[in-house]
Amino acid sequence: MPLVEISMLTGRDADTKEEMIREVTEAVARTSGAAPEAVTVIIRDVPRTDWGRAGVPYSKIEPDK
Repeated sequence: MPLVEISMLTGRDADTKEEMIREVTEAVARTSGAAPEAVTVIIRDVPRTDWGRAGVPYSKIEPDK
C-alpha cells in the first residue's frame, strides 16, 4: 500500500491538485505493481512564511515565474 506525500507552497487550485493526485497515483501503480486503489496521495500546502531556502522564508523571496 504505497503512500506518497507531497509538500508544496500554497496557491494551487483544487483542479490542479486533483490532476496531480490522479497522475501520481497512475505512476506509482504502474511502477510499483500496486493497484491504484491501494495508492494514497497526501498533499500538504505549506504557507510561504513556513518554508525557507538559504535562510530566508519564501514569503521574502520573489515568486518563481
